[in-house]
Amino acid sequence: LGKMATIVMKLNGAIYTTVMSLPYSPANKIRVSALLVLILAFSSSSSGENTYDDNTYEFLKREYSLSKPYQGKRPFLLAVCVCECVCVWPCYIRHWELQVQFKIQGEGKKNLNGDGLAIWLTKERLQNGQVFGNTNFFTGLGVFVDTYPNDDKQHERTFPFISAMVGNGSVAYDHDHDGRFTDLGGCTAHVRNVENDAFLLIRYMKNRLTVMTDIEGKQEWKDCLDIPGVRLPQGYYFGVSSATGDLSDNHDLISFKLYELTVERSPEEDQQEITLPSVDYRDEGRSIITTLFLFIVSVVVLVVVVVVIIFLYNHYKENRRKRFY
Repeated sequence: LGKMATIVMKLNGAIYTTVMSLPYSPANKIRVSALLVLILAFSSSSSGENTYDDNTYEFLKREYSLSKPYQGKRPFLLAVCVCECVCVWPCYIRHWELQVQFKIQGEGKKNLNGDGLAIWLTKERLQNGQVFGNTNFFTGLGVFVDTYPNDDKQHERTFPFISAMVGNGSVAYDHDHDGRFTDLGGCTAHVRNVENDAFLLIRYMKNRLTVMTDIEGKQEWKDCLDIPGVRLPQGYYFGVSSATGDLSDNHDLISFKLYELTVERSPEEDQQEITLPSVDYRDEGRSIITTLFLFIVSVVVLVVVVVVIIFLYNHYKENRRKRFY
């Protein structure tokens, strides 16, 4: 007699049911088992998750990721009291999302602590330098978790502070002013000496840079910055660096997961080739020298305008006085 075989599976949130009528035999039993193996293999290979509302899927790129279990016995310790860098091979993904899990701890109180850490996507491999352990005048993207305020005179930011900068190789990160003249924006994030791990999400999709945080461990992302018109070339290196200077902090990199985002693109977007990092409203960036020059020019112009107004006013008063004599 024939037997009814029903296969029910759940794939990406959808329920699929298959009903087969097969005569009972050991051979048919093997066929059903083989079919189940194929279905399970397909479901495991189709592990992309639709986490957006616009047919965007994300796929974990394990070759660019770091997560448990580690080869050692503890998370990757980036720095205790020196500058250290970690760099992976070049990435040719057009749209991506990076999720970083980390922990920053130290004994210093009242801003007596290390500088912080940075996540990079740069043309050059990371080299020891003064920008959170990496060299200055970088080409690419830097996202900074700054735990120490170097500029004592500024009061508009509360530290720790997360910011982002796009460099084209000719714009310097101003360490003394915490990069305020060149960053794209940011947010306050109390990531130091908290009980739970901190999470940072960096997404680059359709020339849009988004940074979000989960500091409280509630598995809820909070907006930090969202900048359109960001253009980043492919083939750059992902990396992580940290620096502590004369002060000491532990920077534990717990996981580093890169996801490839599949999005619908127009023919124009497919043909778009980006050769140099830029931002639409700040293509060349603004260096400290440029900012100082613009400030001086503005002051000079203002002084000239005031002098001209005073001169014209005095001339008017003199002419009016002469009319009465």
